[in-house]
Amino acid sequence: MADGAQTSLKGRVSEAEWKTRVDLAALYRLVALHGWDDAIFTHISARVPGPEKHFLINPYGWFFGEMTASCLVKVDLEGNVVQETASFINPAGFTIHSAVHAAREDAHFVMHLHSDQGVAVAAMKDGLLPLTQHALLVRPQLAYHDYEGIALNLEERERIVADLGDKKLMLLRNHGTLSAGATAAEAWLGMFFLERACAQQVMALSAGRDGVLTAPQAAQEEVKQVGGMGMGFISGLAWPGFLRRLDRELPGYDA
Repeated sequence: MADGAQTSLKGRVSEAEWKTRVDLAALYRLVALHGWDDAIFTHISARVPGPEKHFLINPYGWFFGEMTASCLVKVDLEGNVVQETASFINPAGFTIHSAVHAAREDAHFVMHLHSDQGVAVAAMKDGLLPLTQHALLVRPQLAYHDYEGIALNLEERERIVADLGDKKLMLLRNHGTLSAGATAAEAWLGMFFLERACAQQVMALSAGRDGVLTAPQAAQEEVKQVGGMGMGFISGLAWPGFLRRLDRELPGYDA
């Protein structure tokens, strides 16, 4: 399916919804640009501004690098399609996302990936280790959820929410990574740091567990303090640059 296969919704939805659509399509394209996509699998979702509790998610069958603002599908909290469209979604894919959206008012954007490095660290007994600065920034906001199989059981939503608590990042054991944010920028930068930390850990452990250097505890506390104060601000600074890169290398997301 090419970008032109979908009629533009610009001017046919509210300005707030259109902006959310553009930001969400940008997230999909950025994941593809970084090589973190998994064909048509995994999902990124966004809450549509307004009282209806509607959400946007990818049409099942489209690759992340093809995603546009207009092709995204609007659903309710149960995953029912609430717009006129020939596309359909993966209900199992929305299970994790609906859980986080329903429980967390601050989770306007939810990303879930199956990157090689994210799955690798999610399968490691000790999870993400304090080996790199990226990891130290991530760990205070990182939760874990044990693997329960393909997410078809709606009862799992309660356990995902309980395990996430008030954190914004999660390693889904044996499965992948998750990031939630009040903005696309916040969700993206959280995932960016988590994925980079996982990749760095996989590379570092090529030296063996006894061959890596754990960051000193004092340094871990220092990075925790600094990261807690500035991540939201930094995401706002970085996001326009990521969009400029998309405009150069993978344009068309805002169609």
